[in-house]
Amino acid sequence: MRSETFGADPAGERLERILNSPNFADGVFRNPEGTARTRPSGSMLELSKVYLRKEARARRAPATPIPVHQDTLADLAVPPASGLRLTWMGHSSVLAEIDGRRVLFDPVWGERCSPFSFAGPKRLHPVPVSLAALGPVDVVVISHDHYDHLDLPTIKGLASTNTVFAVPLGVGAHLEHWGVPASRLRELDWNETAEVAGISFTATPARHFCGRGLRNQQHTLWASWAVAGPEHRIYHSGDTGYFSGFRDIGAAHGPFDATMIQIGAYSEHWPDIHMTPAEGVRAHIDLQQDSPTGVMLPIHWGTFNLAPHPWAEPGEGTVTAAAESGVRIALPRPGESYEPTAGDTIPGTPWWRAVAIPPTGGWPEGVPAGDKASVPATAGTAEKAAVAGSVAESGTTAKATATTTATGDTSAAATAGTDSAGPAPSAQSAP
Repeated sequence: MRSETFGADPAGERLERILNSPNFADGVFRNPEGTARTRPSGSMLELSKVYLRKEARARRAPATPIPVHQDTLADLAVPPASGLRLTWMGHSSVLAEIDGRRVLFDPVWGERCSPFSFAGPKRLHPVPVSLAALGPVDVVVISHDHYDHLDLPTIKGLASTNTVFAVPLGVGAHLEHWGVPASRLRELDWNETAEVAGISFTATPARHFCGRGLRNQQHTLWASWAVAGPEHRIYHSGDTGYFSGFRDIGAAHGPFDATMIQIGAYSEHWPDIHMTPAEGVRAHIDLQQDSPTGVMLPIHWGTFNLAPHPWAEPGEGTVTAAAESGVRIALPRPGESYEPTAGDTIPGTPWWRAVAIPPTGGWPEGVPAGDKASVPATAGTAEKAAVAGSVAESGTTAKATATTTATGDTSAAATAGTDSAGPAPSAQSAP
């Protein structure tokens, strides 16, 4: 029997909508700008060598506990003075308070982003606040159905509330299977818009893929989201490779007061479906029509170990690219709130340096970046330094990789021992 966590396949009227979608052809949803490679390049042996390389293993996780903001609930109890506030909950989960409404993007409160409770990438820091304590949410926005964006325990926790779910076409099948009434679903194809409580939600294109099971039929769409209220506009990238369509999205729905851009879990083995930090900053600029306006929040990093790059590298790389481009970035700790249109509330300290293993030669000196003269930048990638230098092994390492299982956006590896740096990837699925 099919496990509940795999969700359900689209059927009936939902399947008819999919088959008639202009973005669906030859039995699958299609990416903009042609086919994107969704499986890692190279053999399983080559990928395992990358993941098990002794010199780099320790850098793929923080050396000490991640500092989670302790006053999240107290901060949220006071309405944002500017009318717009973002709270990064870790990974791609963001609570956006926009023009009197509360919107929760890609909420993942589970311990693992995996179909299994005993294996798969495990959370590196606790959630800043429990789902029950978070309070009412007007709309939950889902970017796609991979485990690190669509989390069964979290959806079940929200199913009994009055929350409306805005999801890409086909994803509603999973939610209905898990107890969300069809009346609370707003299921959209690319460039379709739904209005909820005075806020408009538009599913915009992204360059990625979908799937929660071994079959991976590509019958559920993936999307980025443009969200507009009476006074403010924001954008959430979901997962995506870089493509020229960001400029079109910005022209149609921007300019944005804030963007939330994926900058982690990238690799040369899957370059088409995840952006590097430099590409993420470029996407922000494209969305703003070549102007470094608005504030970019780096997402999809820090909480789960999903790629072979060092844990701190996405943060460092984003700071570098932003400094070179003049883009203002927010660097909140998990649970930390800020108001993008109120410059004095935007966090700009590279907090990860206090808990990460430093690169060979130490952390770089500070350089000006946007309106934060103290924001540092890095001169090179930490991954290169980690491979070139010698590092101490982390306290516990995997002795051998026994099996790998395709699990949508992530993969679960059964290992002898505990590997805090995360599992090797599946040859069938890239993060």
